[in-house]
Amino acid sequence: MTAGLALALAAMVCFGLGDWTYRRAARAGVRPHHFLIGQACLFCPTVLAYAAATGHLTVGGPALWGNLAGLVLFLSFFLFARSLRGGPVSVYGPIFRLAFVVTVVLAVVVLDEPFGMARAAGLTAALVAVWLLLGGGRSTSSSATIGRLLVDVTLATVLAGAGYFCHKLGLIGGAAPATMVAAQAMVFASLAVVTTAALEGTLRVPSSTWRHSLPAAVVLAAAFLLFVHALEIGQASVVVPVAQMGFVPAALLGIMIGGEPVTLRKAAGLVTAVAALALLAGS
Repeated sequence: MTAGLALALAAMVCFGLGDWTYRRAARAGVRPHHFLIGQACLFCPTVLAYAAATGHLTVGGPALWGNLAGLVLFLSFFLFARSLRGGPVSVYGPIFRLAFVVTVVLAVVVLDEPFGMARAAGLTAALVAVWLLLGGGRSTSSSATIGRLLVDVTLATVLAGAGYFCHKLGLIGGAAPATMVAAQAMVFASLAVVTTAALEGTLRVPSSTWRHSLPAAVVLAAAFLLFVHALEIGQASVVVPVAQMGFVPAALLGIMIGGEPVTLRKAAGLVTAVAALALLAGS
């Protein structure tokens, strides 16, 4: 196993924990902008401190790609958090993690990364796994609400894929991984503050928010740092699909802790996801 792949697998677990935390917050009735500003309050200082400690707290130049990633990913995570208020994480999580398809297409077309049979088979297996898992959960929301939530999560997915690709472009331009995540955090936190102030007229959030947003900040800070370090030494068309298969640990948590039903289809989806990881690792 290469260092880049090991980092991507660790990021996958952390992203899965993040998905699970988002779902718990949604079930508890935490509003998306409250959740994101709470997350930003810890995420931003943590990654800024890490960048400063490693000597990579810089602005401008290729770090601007990190700023753009922060803008795009804020919109993405806002829409994802909103979509989770109406459906199980074992359904909406897999849709959101399809962002890797967007990134892979951009990596192959723009960066001319290779796309051999093993990689194609791994991506196909990942898509099949998502399709199988989409049949494993139910929502009690109305059809109109489900339609709106699907629009939210689909747009969130496209934006996330573009955001991850921005990180790769910044790394190619010479920015350090810590620089990219710090640049992302600066914009993400600023937008979280502005959005909350605009919607609420205050920056005060309910105390119940912190129980969910602070754990999310911890796991997602780890996830992004691991992910961008992996992206620095690996190809985007491999690292991103592996890291974004966080729907596997998220679905397992939904089953084991959340009480979501286990079906033959869902089990087949999880097995197929493991096969996809093996194929991508060997590509």
